[in-house]
Amino acid sequence: MEERCQCNFKYMNTRNLFELEGKVAIITGSSKGIGLAIARGLAEHGAKVVLSSRDQNAVDSVANQFKKEGLTALGQSCHVGDENQRKNLVQKTLDSYGKIDILVNNAAINPVYDTIENMSSEIYDKMLNVNVKSIFDLSNLCFPFLKKDKNGSIINIASVEGLKPSLGLGIYSVTKAAVIMLTQVQAKEWGKHGIRSNAICPGLIKTKFSSALWQNEALLDQVKNRLPAGRVAEPIEMSGLAIYLASSAGSYSTGGIYTADGGHMTI
Repeated sequence: MEERCQCNFKYMNTRNLFELEGKVAIITGSSKGIGLAIARGLAEHGAKVVLSSRDQNAVDSVANQFKKEGLTALGQSCHVGDENQRKNLVQKTLDSYGKIDILVNNAAINPVYDTIENMSSEIYDKMLNVNVKSIFDLSNLCFPFLKKDKNGSIINIASVEGLKPSLGLGIYSVTKAAVIMLTQVQAKEWGKHGIRSNAICPGLIKTKFSSALWQNEALLDQVKNRLPAGRVAEPIEMSGLAIYLASSAGSYSTGGIYTADGGHMTI
């Protein structure tokens, strides 16, 4: 059996558990929204972050802003649905920082809001490729480097839709349910290599991705009247969980499915 991470917490200050100094993190879909909030949180806690999205100009802009704030960041374009671009993202990270400690699989799509009988095979295949296969492949590409120090962390951004589907989001829900199961399989198989894998399941977050939902007045009224939190969340409210799971604070957490949903799962 391979030796696993043996962390010495005896003399560690609790506050220091969240430090990420010396860690290198890849965050997909991180030019805006939840991905950007998580990237900023990891960087502010000391990690060197690799910002990734389809648009090189967008990630360069964010990386430059981070650098002005004294944070360490690199922008690298990557369409996660493209195999060669996934490989390039990993290689560029290694070329720049020489290691990979944290992988946040955040990028996802939901191009159609409709019932499953109206969903085309092309859309179905595209969503599976971007939302599930990309996570499988990118995680496997990072695997040799995540296991090197026996202290790697994978954070897969799933959704409460993967736990309880809503009307019109059927195939998106299917893909996020697959992400949840993939997370648990990674945790089960890769724990012996010191790699932890966990999933964060956001509820309704105020991002461009979900704007069709939170700009719907009828839905907002329902949120205010039924959701325990009574409101839509801001992207930054997802970053705390990610920091916990990426750091020594979450060193005994793997295979976990963490909801940050304002109580959506209780209704």
